[in-house]
Amino acid sequence: MKMERVPFDQIPNVFSDQCPTRMVLDRIADKWAILLLLRLLDGPTRFNQLHRDIRGISHKVLSQTLKKLERDGLLTRHVFATVPVTVEYRVTTLGETLCGMMYPLVNWAETHIGDILAAQSDFDAKTEASA
Repeated sequence: MKMERVPFDQIPNVFSDQCPTRMVLDRIADKWAILLLLRLLDGPTRFNQLHRDIRGISHKVLSQTLKKLERDGLLTRHVFATVPVTVEYRVTTLGETLCGMMYPLVNWAETHIGDILAAQSDFDAKTEASA
């Protein structure tokens, strides 16, 4: 089923409260969405395997996030007629382009987590001292 493009006749401006690109930023700023997409780059994966692989995500949040990502065209859901029904998720070509942008962000976070934790500790110590 070919989907039609929804026309957007304005110049995108993320600082405008009416700009739909804010929805995209909201989606990609969600840690669960990032982790799911990056995990799905390894190949098609079933729901329960995703739940096991991404520790800390609840079944409800996993289900909600998968639906949002599917709606956005970033992943696909394939249902197999088995008993019980088997459902598999895979990242789309569009999702792959987004993942390419996420890896540098994830690498930055992993590289600088020590600096962030030290800054938080310093801030907390200063805040406690002035209280």
